[in-house]
Amino acid sequence: MTRSPADEVMERLVRLFEAAREPERAVHAAAYMRNQFAFLGFPTPTQRALARSVVAGLPKPAEEDLRAVALACWDRDEREYQYFACDWLRANVRVPGPGFLGTARTLITTKPWWDTVDPLATRFVGGLVRRHPQLVADMDAWAGDDNVWLVRTALLHQLHYGTETDTDRLFGYCTRQAGHADFFVRKAIGWALRHYARTDPDAVRDYVAKNRGLLSPLSVREATKHL
Repeated sequence: MTRSPADEVMERLVRLFEAAREPERAVHAAAYMRNQFAFLGFPTPTQRALARSVVAGLPKPAEEDLRAVALACWDRDEREYQYFACDWLRANVRVPGPGFLGTARTLITTKPWWDTVDPLATRFVGGLVRRHPQLVADMDAWAGDDNVWLVRTALLHQLHYGTETDTDRLFGYCTRQAGHADFFVRKAIGWALRHYARTDPDAVRDYVAKNRGLLSPLSVREATKHL
């Protein structure tokens, strides 16, 4: 039977990652993440080197390969597998069509924490929406969702758009969630505004001035850090 590209990736990934385990470092890594996840324990440079070895010589993945590998990585206990999936999706963001947003939603809402949600939001979902503008309607829905990680993703998906930022949506999402009780939403509001201030500091300064009574102190502090 012919092995699928996804099977080949996962076989290489598990073999190389398991061989690189560092149990003592894994304990510290897990503690840093509040013991929410297990870790293999190797450092980021090792992760990147191993990831390069995993995909070396393989053809460009198809959408179904990306989906299969990402979901398989999310089924693994150790967090490094999810990091691999985030990086691989980012590297191949031009491959999937708009229907892949459903898979991204699954990844964002499964085993969620900032370490996977943020790269998916800023580097993958953002790229997906940019390539498939019809997905902005989904971002509008996510911006008002009950799930804080979907809200955070909507707030951050334009982080690297620069002059292409839809400011009505950026400011509108911030206003919509200005009173949100969750730290990660309030922090995302400030981060999104602070990053856009690199492109248009006057617009951010004006927005914060007009909405200071709505925004949390954390959001204001983050937004104006470099203004």
